[in-house]
Amino acid sequence: MDNFQFYSPTEFIFGKETENQAGEMVKKYGGTKVLIHYGSGSAVKSGLIDHVKASLEKSGIAYTELGGVQPNPRDTLIYKGIELCRKENVDFILSVGGGSCIDSSKAIALGVPYDGDFWDFYGTGKTVEKALPVGTVLTIAAAGSEGSGASVVTKEEGSFKRDVGSDLLRPRFSILNPELTCSLPAYQTACGATDIMAHIFERYFTNTQEVEVTDRLCEALLMTMIKETPRVIADPGNYEARANIMWAGTVAHNDIVGVGRSQDWNSHKIEHELSALYDCAHGAGLAVIMPSWMEFVYKHDIMRFAQMAVRVWGCEMNFVNPELTAIEGIQCFRNFLSCIGMPVNFEQLGAKEEDIPKLVDKLGLGDGKTGGFVELSSDDVTEIFRIAAHTAL
Repeated sequence: MDNFQFYSPTEFIFGKETENQAGEMVKKYGGTKVLIHYGSGSAVKSGLIDHVKASLEKSGIAYTELGGVQPNPRDTLIYKGIELCRKENVDFILSVGGGSCIDSSKAIALGVPYDGDFWDFYGTGKTVEKALPVGTVLTIAAAGSEGSGASVVTKEEGSFKRDVGSDLLRPRFSILNPELTCSLPAYQTACGATDIMAHIFERYFTNTQEVEVTDRLCEALLMTMIKETPRVIADPGNYEARANIMWAGTVAHNDIVGVGRSQDWNSHKIEHELSALYDCAHGAGLAVIMPSWMEFVYKHDIMRFAQMAVRVWGCEMNFVNPELTAIEGIQCFRNFLSCIGMPVNFEQLGAKEEDIPKLVDKLGLGDGKTGGFVELSSDDVTEIFRIAAHTAL
């Protein structure tokens, strides 16, 4: 196990009707003028925004609002949010929505006190030195942004999708009411589940040895997702299954399962180009890319993939030829994704094989490589895209 420092200061308020505590939580963390940032009209139509406003009013917290966040959140709305916050002297951002809304909120939070263009931080490694505090009311279990310091947004000009990470962007609090996810369509639920599993796998496939504790934590979360996802798709109102998925999504990405071990993240980097170009759901893109990445890299550590197959998917270990077990585990993952309604190849996603050179070019590797479990060149990424284009169940 590698040396590590772990800091996860977010306060979680979990359970039914907890959105009614938004006002007291904002007040607890020093907010006096709030930007309520949300996505589509569903948060308004459901009455959730009204509940949040009533809670803020009860606590004597002033607010303004900005809706319209789209999946793969756009820089154009973020610029509007930064301008609005400065004009209204906002000192706290309250995100009401899913990962896209939270990521957009974090971008606004770091942009308000910064003299330059907020985009300067995305994909560059530039250190975030100041940010407004952020709180969340989560409406979909997926991105894990409610407990992480990460934000991923899209620059509309050129369709670039990039990320930034900083502990300053970790929400001060996150309100998690599984009831708020019960109205989600099955496809959106499955996309969220896929994203959660991908966050775990990005940490599970590591070159660090002797990490049994976090291996077992990863495996437990994956097995939870395998059990609970089909349950909520069959019975969308199953609160207990929704609760398990929501907490799994948070734990999967606040890095408790990633400490002390190297991580990968190449599947996410590669998928970002798909969702930036085609505006597909992030989870759907990951369903296509992650098994294809596995198929390309598994020989780097056959026994780790065989371990995944046995411990997570219940495959029998082939001690004579462990490679067959590794391959079986990858296929089990792909079959599971298909069974919950996810695409597993380019055709099902709506991607085009002729766009592969453009997708690879936008990744910006040139003659270099992107590090991780296996370092990947532009030619390697091209091959992963080709596997994804030609995958058949």
